[in-house]
Amino acid sequence: MRHGFRVYDSDTHVLPAAEILERYVDPEFRPRLAELAPYRVPIRRGEDGAADRHYYRVATKYYRRILGEAEPRDNHSGRESRWRGSKLPRPGVQDDDARNRVSDMDDEGTDVQFLIPSSWVSIVGLADPTLECGMIRAFHRHMADFCGQFPTRLKGLIMASGRAVDDAVGEIHRWGNSSWAVAVKPSLGTDIPADHPSLDPIWRAAAEHGLPIVHHSSTWNPPYYPGYRDMWDNIFLGRMASHPWGAMRFVASFIGGGVFDRYPDLRMGVLECGFGWLPFWGRRMDEQYEYVGSTAALRHRPSEYLTGGRFFCSIEHQEGEDMFAAVTGFFGDDVLMYASDYPHSECQFPESVDNIFAWGSLRPDTRKKLLWDNAARFFKSA
Repeated sequence: MRHGFRVYDSDTHVLPAAEILERYVDPEFRPRLAELAPYRVPIRRGEDGAADRHYYRVATKYYRRILGEAEPRDNHSGRESRWRGSKLPRPGVQDDDARNRVSDMDDEGTDVQFLIPSSWVSIVGLADPTLECGMIRAFHRHMADFCGQFPTRLKGLIMASGRAVDDAVGEIHRWGNSSWAVAVKPSLGTDIPADHPSLDPIWRAAAEHGLPIVHHSSTWNPPYYPGYRDMWDNIFLGRMASHPWGAMRFVASFIGGGVFDRYPDLRMGVLECGFGWLPFWGRRMDEQYEYVGSTAALRHRPSEYLTGGRFFCSIEHQEGEDMFAAVTGFFGDDVLMYASDYPHSECQFPESVDNIFAWGSLRPDTRKKLLWDNAARFFKSA
């Protein structure tokens, strides 16, 4: 709690080391870890985790070019970033030290965190989906243990592979009533649109368990962003485009495919993709729906699904108080949720919550919805 307000952080991250995940694999899957060995990457100096541990990464893209320079730099990865907070999180908060993580939460005044797996899920890029499913099952067991140490403070998601729908549905049924799992994140790769009817069993299983669908775009793993193959190999351009574009595409596909209509109790939200684009995208969806069609027959105008009480979006602090006021002017104050991106470098730990309190124009009821109520309505309650 901060200044008398409860705080639900709707976008934080975990990145369990390979050595952590491997403890949780099925016995029959363990021999297959040898197939993943080529994708074990040592944890870099300065990253969270023990120096002798590794991450799983597949086909990670590097961005070698700096704008204004004619040629890429071999020694520039594009993965460098500037830490935006005043101090670093405690050690182990991304994989095996839940106590340190909760201590960081106490420093910021956060009551609940929603935890999203980071880049190890890039194994979706492997041709064999059974490798992805085997590691997803291990991740879920790890999350049950990690979040289970503080079941009222730490919440997570069920990964659902779009390439192995039966397995995904099984995982939703296995964990859908657990205290830690409060959402479902589809893993679609590059070839499966969110509106594809083959995914309906995933949406149905999520709805049956009261679990919302979350989308979180990525800069590092496919499908990147529009024109990524000719984006001049630059992270400044790529990162600006990747997260909003991924969310725009997912939202339009999900709505245009009639998923909300087929599952009237299902909620959907986008995380870490910004929020200032929402009014523009809602209006543009309405126009294209009337102009070119090519969607399912919808019961409402596309933008009305954004304001109908089942769509949610996390904020990014840098978009500012004025952008927040503009978007809530269009949509009301029941859509946007507080988020910090902890413990990534873009977060402002340990000032993330206080920086939102500095938005002095927010009425107390609007601030309460932003910091707690909207996320509490979006994510499944324990």
